Amino acid sequence: QVQLVESGGQLVQAGDSLRLSCAASGRTFSGGTFTSYVMGWFRQAPGKEREFVAAINWNSGSTSYADSVKGRFTISRDNAEKTVNLQMNSLKPDDTAVYYCAARSNSYLGLPRERAYYPYWGQGTQVTVSS
Repeated sequence: QVQLVESGGQLVQAGDSLRLSCAASGRTFSGGTFTSYVMGWFRQAPGKEREFVAAINWNSGSTSYADSVKGRFTISRDNAEKTVNLQMNSLKPDDTAVYYCAARSNSYLGLPRERAYYPYWGQGTQVTVSS
């Protein structure tokens, strides 16, 4: 199975930057080139649904972003370390949420934004942005 562990969440002030990381492990990520894998970041604020933030095709590096974070957030991956990262700049109070790392083992659907298309999930890391 695949295990995803997020880290980096903390309390910051509006305008600050923060970098989240997601470490992938397990048989699926134990070796190889990770061809066709898609990694994503979602977030869930209190009382709201979990929403798409960003996704990346591990093989090609192609990315997709939610309109609310485009231009401020950058998703990237490190094949050697088996991690996917989310660099968050110009943070706003509305960015406050639990951030989840997600993965799927193929890219036939491109970079999906729906939760149902990501079978693997981490436990989340809390990001709080004060105003």
